[in-house]
Amino acid sequence: MTDFYRFVYRLIAPFIRLFFPHRAVGLENLPEGGALLCANHASGWDPFLIAIALPVDSRLTVMGKDQLFRIPLVGTLLRKAGVFPVKRGGNDLTAMKTAIRALNEGNRLLVFPEGTRVGDEKGSEAKGGVTVMATRTGVPMVPVYCGPKHKFLRKTTIAFGQPYVPVIAGRRATAEENREIAEEILRRIYELREVDGWK
Repeated sequence: MTDFYRFVYRLIAPFIRLFFPHRAVGLENLPEGGALLCANHASGWDPFLIAIALPVDSRLTVMGKDQLFRIPLVGTLLRKAGVFPVKRGGNDLTAMKTAIRALNEGNRLLVFPEGTRVGDEKGSEAKGGVTVMATRTGVPMVPVYCGPKHKFLRKTTIAFGQPYVPVIAGRRATAEENREIAEEILRRIYELREVDGWK
């Protein structure tokens, strides 16, 4: 974690908690070492809510769309906070190498397997890159459900599920294994929408 990340976390956390009240459930499921936090993506607020739901020293790294990094000053601030860019719609080898290095160093990498904001599970599909990261590094995949689209002052539950370690037959996953792993992590993500932290 960078000092800048800790500064931003402590600066924005009170406002996020005030305007988007949320409770985290299942933080005990987070493994000690590196992990892929695989979350649904219903809102642009998802990365903020998930980050604030975690402890400030959670070793969080985030993969963000490269368009954000083209905005003057924004890109610099994102990098200082531990976010790195990924080009959507293709194989971004630089982003993949950065992700694998972060995981091997014991960081928790937040990714959105669907690759873009999705309003509903129906018709959603996980991209293959997330399964490659998991099988190349051997780190567990932790499903995270961050609720539907967030509205001001509406309560949200952020649920962290049991770690899932995909098993493959060979040294590298086949296309079929990647597809099955992607389908399984999505199933586990959306299964968590039944969890209610406000009971």
